[in-house]
Amino acid sequence: MAQELKNRKVAILATDGFEQVELTEPKQALEKAGAQVHVVAPQGDSIQGWNHHDKGDKVAVDRTLDQVKPSDYDALVLPGGVLNPDQLRTNEQAVQFVRAFFADSKPVGAICHGPWTLVEAGVVKGRKVTSWPSLKTDLSNAGANWVDQEVVVDQGLVTSRNPGDLPAFNSKIVEEFCEGKHLAQAQAV
Repeated sequence: MAQELKNRKVAILATDGFEQVELTEPKQALEKAGAQVHVVAPQGDSIQGWNHHDKGDKVAVDRTLDQVKPSDYDALVLPGGVLNPDQLRTNEQAVQFVRAFFADSKPVGAICHGPWTLVEAGVVKGRKVTSWPSLKTDLSNAGANWVDQEVVVDQGLVTSRNPGDLPAFNSKIVEEFCEGKHLAQAQAV
């Protein structure tokens, strides 16, 4: 498993207010699998994490949105936390960044409140997804088929409900982000 994602670049798009473990644990799992992972944010040198209702640690920003293009990356992760996706979904540059991964059929993982940004990007219609329960109506109104499951995979989109789902989420994003799997799918089309 240590080199499953060798030569793969993954962006984790986040801003202040992200749920700390929903960024740090997927990042560690992807790096352990061999991926190069960049924390991408709208601006700044660091972003503030949260542990549910309490401030957590700051995490270094590797690149700002102005410094990257979606084509720089093979996959995308959207951590939750209420404040983080609520800010990202009002940032047109962030929304366009997310939308581009779907336009290019690249795999995306979103956990907890992370799918809020997917709603704004207009990419959930007809997809089976899960999320934090309070997003059920938003996702359903955007045309998604919302289910209450630990992890859901639909055409390269991996979603999970909360930090308790991180082991399953991390395992599935590594699997879905695996180069060989997506190359085989692309060649079959």
